[in-house]
Amino acid sequence: MTGIPGRTAVSDNLTAVPSPLVPPVELPAKVDELAAAAARDLGWQGIVLPEMKLLGRRISLVAQLMPDAHAERICLGQAPEVDRATVATWVWPEFTGRVPAAAVRIVGALAVARHWRTGLINAVPFLRYCDAAMVLPMSVVITNDYLVNCLPRARAYGVGIASAAPGPEVRMDLPGRADRVPADVDGTHRWLNELAYEQILSAV
Repeated sequence: MTGIPGRTAVSDNLTAVPSPLVPPVELPAKVDELAAAAARDLGWQGIVLPEMKLLGRRISLVAQLMPDAHAERICLGQAPEVDRATVATWVWPEFTGRVPAAAVRIVGALAVARHWRTGLINAVPFLRYCDAAMVLPMSVVITNDYLVNCLPRARAYGVGIASAAPGPEVRMDLPGRADRVPADVDGTHRWLNELAYEQILSAV
C-alpha cells in the first residue's frame, strides 16, 4: 500500500499483457482494379480514373469525354484548368459564355475502402455532383456491424455498395438511389470536371 487512502502501489516489474492481435482487413485486389470492376457492375459508362484525393477524400471518378466540347476546346487551345481558384470564377454571371465548356461528364464516384465507415465518409460528399458507391471487402459485408450500422446509413444517403472478393469479383450489395436530383453546377463541380478532363487526356 502507498499509505494514501484509495491508492495502491504498482510494482515497476509488472508487464502489460498484449491484447489479442486482429489481422487487418485487406483488399482482395488493387484499388483501381476493384473500382473498374465495380463500375462495370454498376453499369456506369465511362473511363474509370485512377484514385485521387479530392475534397480531402480518396475517390475514383468515372467520367465520360464529351466529343463535341472536347473538339471545340482543342480548336480554341483550351487545355484543362486545374487551379481551383481560377475555375471558381467560371460560374460568376459576368463570365457566362466566356469560359471553356465542360468537356467531360462525371458519371459517378467510387470509394474503395477496407471499412464501411471510411467508404461512406469518402463517398457521401460526391453525391452532390454525381452518383456514388463504395467497394468493400466481402469479409466486411458479412459482419453484423455492416448489417446493423452500415446498410441503414448507406440507404439513407443513397450510396451504393459493392462487395469484393479475390479475382477480383465484385457484386452489387445495395444499389444507389435512382431518384437523386443533381445540384446546380458550382465552382467545385467545374473544378472536378477539369481534374477529370486532365486525367482522361493523360490516359489516352
